[in-house]
Amino acid sequence: MLTLSEAQIARFGLELATIRQHHSDLDAAIQALKSSKQDDPMAISRLKKHKLLAKDRIVELEKLLIPDILA
Repeated sequence: MLTLSEAQIARFGLELATIRQHHSDLDAAIQALKSSKQDDPMAISRLKKHKLLAKDRIVELEKLLIPDILA
């Protein structure tokens, strides 16, 4: 099992918070584009792709910071 230093935990925690906010911002942007009169499918598609990449990174960081507990 990988052990992280306090500095690594702090850095990953900050990155996790930042990416969660970015993910939320992307969701808001997607919703705004969908509801606007200038509905641009390509722009929405690009934002969705970035949102999925952000979600993947969130999962990676959560796995690092919250170790699995064996039952």
